[in-house]
Amino acid sequence: MNKKIVIPIAAAIVLVVGLFWILGNSDPEISAELEQSLLSEDTNLLESGQTDQIRSFYASREFESIWLDGNGLSAKGKHLLEQIEDSKYDGLQPSDYHLEEIIALSSNPKKDKKKFRNLSDGEKVRLELLLTDGFFMLAHDLEKGKVNPSALDSSWRFEEKKTDSDYLKLLEDIADGGSVDKAFAKLYPTSDLYAKGREAIKELYEIQQTDTLEWDFARVDGAIKVGEKHPAIPILRKRLVFWDFLKPYDADEPTHFDSTMFAGLQKYQASNGMKPDGVIGALVAESLNKSPQDFIDIASVNMERLRWMPEIDWAQEMVLVNVANYQLDYLQDSDTAFTAKVIVGKEYNESPSFAAPMSYIVFSPYWNVPPSITADEIVPAVQKNPDYLSEKNMEVVDEKGELVKASRVNWSKSEGYRIRQKPGGDNSLGLVKFMFPNEYNIYIHDTPARSLFEKETRALSHGCIRIQHPDQFARVLLDDPEWSEEKILEAMSKGEEQTVNLDRKIPVVLLYMTFWAGKDGKANFRSDVYGRDATLLKALRSKKSSLDQA
Repeated sequence: MNKKIVIPIAAAIVLVVGLFWILGNSDPEISAELEQSLLSEDTNLLESGQTDQIRSFYASREFESIWLDGNGLSAKGKHLLEQIEDSKYDGLQPSDYHLEEIIALSSNPKKDKKKFRNLSDGEKVRLELLLTDGFFMLAHDLEKGKVNPSALDSSWRFEEKKTDSDYLKLLEDIADGGSVDKAFAKLYPTSDLYAKGREAIKELYEIQQTDTLEWDFARVDGAIKVGEKHPAIPILRKRLVFWDFLKPYDADEPTHFDSTMFAGLQKYQASNGMKPDGVIGALVAESLNKSPQDFIDIASVNMERLRWMPEIDWAQEMVLVNVANYQLDYLQDSDTAFTAKVIVGKEYNESPSFAAPMSYIVFSPYWNVPPSITADEIVPAVQKNPDYLSEKNMEVVDEKGELVKASRVNWSKSEGYRIRQKPGGDNSLGLVKFMFPNEYNIYIHDTPARSLFEKETRALSHGCIRIQHPDQFARVLLDDPEWSEEKILEAMSKGEEQTVNLDRKIPVVLLYMTFWAGKDGKANFRSDVYGRDATLLKALRSKKSSLDQA
């Protein structure tokens, strides 16, 4: 006997209404209001600059919503709201993507899980458009960065990041059933450096929740050594405890820099790339005066720099120089095969950020003095001391490279001549240079002033990168049994210039990163020696239309 399934009328109505909201908001009144809002001239609600795309998107869908259902936000709407809220872990401001206006429409704005119930048709339309507009702005900022580097940072010399992402197509894919999270995953920088940085910022926000300290500036002039007393000691001790480099303890004399604090300070210095000498100097005081929010701001700035980066295969063989860390790393398969301290440009001769392929090495090099150094330093020195050039092992050549007697040069009109320093131990380039030809005339080289590598702050050059162990670096790059340690040292010291072409071109990347997170997830911070962070932070925190800056 066939059994008929009988659905009560009330249940049928509930089922139909449920399907109505699952399949999309086709409420004629809401669709009509959405259409009217989009087709009107008053579209001040939309800040992304994508008004025409948003209009065409909804028109193609007969003005049905995608972020709402019968219970308020749909699953897609909830995922998008989470993406907006979590953009703070990218160093962005959720408020840039309408978070505050969205929360103002919720029925429980103070709770973590926001609900959007009992909204009027007008409020539903507003919520829908706020989310869509926020989607476009957040998609752009995650992929390309909020700030235009060419308009802000003249030291940023990387080629412009090229992308072929179509944000409208991503939105259409989501509307057709695609995942919100997977759509955004396509926009993030692909490097582990970015992913680890995001995790580190999330951890900083968690630490901030436990912060009960006052972060008034603790002034330190000069240096404080163990055994001495200083009024800043109690504050600095609390901060070492806060960052878990000291266990809480009762100091006999709060202003006394005791041995317990000394041991904790050494751990702090070693963890933050400082010389672990246990002395509270300028770098230590600067670092310990930073609150969790200060570190979040520094991390945010550097995440923006990573979003500016053109696509780079980080797994390839490369030379990576972090100017702010005064360090060079030679990478193979994402692992560090060689590392060395470096000296970088002074504050008024800043080393720029760019990439170029290294193609050859020059042993026992001449130093062709740049025109700016010739005019600003060499010529005045020669005018004061006629023997200056011979004392510095320098010579004058004409435009053809022919030697010219210095006594015949009119130094007040020295055009057509250039000065070079002959190979040797006192050569300013040292005994070898590593060439990656570029328009900025920047290269990596040895230096006769090797004692400078013991300094903590090493912004001391005219812009080039001086490396601590050039012979070891040359051996790693040549990677040839014929180029033994003995042969390299011989080529460096024979006093005659020798050029050796590499058998492949090795990318050299110069970055300025005052924050990064390592493979272990540990956050690393360095001093902003060039003072670039503050300007970028101000731009990053300003309320401007993202897409208008592109």
